Amino acid sequence: MNSFKERLHHVIPGGAHTYSRGDDQFPSNAPTILESGEGAWVKDPNGKKYLDYGMGLRSVNIGYGNKEIADACYAEIMKGNNLTRASIVELEAAELLAAMIPSVDMVKFAKHGSTVTTAAMKLARAYTGRKYICIPAEQPFFSFDDWFIGSTVMNKGVPEEHASLTLKFNYNNINSLKTLFENYPNQIAAVMLEPASTVGPCNDCTHSDTLKCVDCPKNKDNFLHQVKNLCKEHGTVFILDEMITGFRWHLHGAQTYYGVEPDLTTFGKAMANGFAVAALGGKREIMELGSILNNGQERLFLTSTTHGAEMSALGAFIKTVEIMKRENVVDHFWTYGKALINFTNDEARKIGIENQFSMLGFPCSPNYITKDKDETISLAFRTLFAQEMINNGVMMPYLAFSYAHQHEELEFTKHAIIESLAVYKKALEGNINDYLHSPIIKPVFRKYN
Repeated sequence: MNSFKERLHHVIPGGAHTYSRGDDQFPSNAPTILESGEGAWVKDPNGKKYLDYGMGLRSVNIGYGNKEIADACYAEIMKGNNLTRASIVELEAAELLAAMIPSVDMVKFAKHGSTVTTAAMKLARAYTGRKYICIPAEQPFFSFDDWFIGSTVMNKGVPEEHASLTLKFNYNNINSLKTLFENYPNQIAAVMLEPASTVGPCNDCTHSDTLKCVDCPKNKDNFLHQVKNLCKEHGTVFILDEMITGFRWHLHGAQTYYGVEPDLTTFGKAMANGFAVAALGGKREIMELGSILNNGQERLFLTSTTHGAEMSALGAFIKTVEIMKRENVVDHFWTYGKALINFTNDEARKIGIENQFSMLGFPCSPNYITKDKDETISLAFRTLFAQEMINNGVMMPYLAFSYAHQHEELEFTKHAIIESLAVYKKALEGNINDYLHSPIIKPVFRKYN
């Protein structure tokens, strides 16, 4: 595999086209390169198989190589794939998304999330005539463009003039956002945030199995509603980025799960089972700033992409939604995740390391927490756990489920967890260096290599 590593880094800066696929995000026993995927499994060039929980950086939610989706994609390819005028499938995909998501009146498609989040920023600035953007400090990624990257420690190459226009507040702390509005009166164009990540918008939520968030009597007071009300009070555009939560929390978006409607919303990742589709949607009065029909209106160059409405990917999107409805895929995510969380935490308790290892968060998209013997968050122990899972045939950089994760995959995972946590316990009791045979994985956003 070393030859593949050398070849990758020789022709691709970073060795991959997304930093999340980089060598520094995986233990050294992870496959350097993959040849194929089928269902929930991936295979390296030597034919070795791994059960995958990365699922194409969370973009594959039905399963690798799904024939129904591939056939729908191929059918659009044979119609020409990219025509000179708008295509039928482009119209049908836009109508489908608008019918599914209550906050969406109009849609612009693109190929990746950064394009549509940046378009949302531009649209908000045009609509309000203001320049500042607010985002949560805790949420890791919104765009590769200057407005976001300049606000991170990896700001090399970004003019300070751009970076200074992005302000940060704390998720689930409405006072931190109120302070920004006080310090920048009538200057904030938009607030953009993910509806939820490892935590949700209710500090005291018990994640009841019988009471959905949208029906909860506390729901109208949760953080998302507080942000929406604050934006409305100040004439600011309220934007929800559903790259991760979309098509996982709820078929109609986490915004439906929480019962809140943004002014603008962005989707991507799991829209089309790994095919490249992203979308900006929102209220007509804002989206129409990108129109060409309003005579005399000053024009806004919203976004324009040659491949944004590629027919094959939109065909995949339509078929993915069909399968998700037919098979109740989102319900499967919640059920599978709950079973995995319960088993993992029971196993950690059984061997006495529940204070050092736990799986938590939303069952549809959980997270595992690794700590050292002093109960301090530890990347070294996270690397150890990932290393041992790979030794047992499971690649788990994080947890993204697909419909292809079924009973067989769950049982295989349980066995790997038992074996991996046994090594984890030994490392806690002894010296981790006796068990960790890999450089420690690193955060994507860091100042130096």
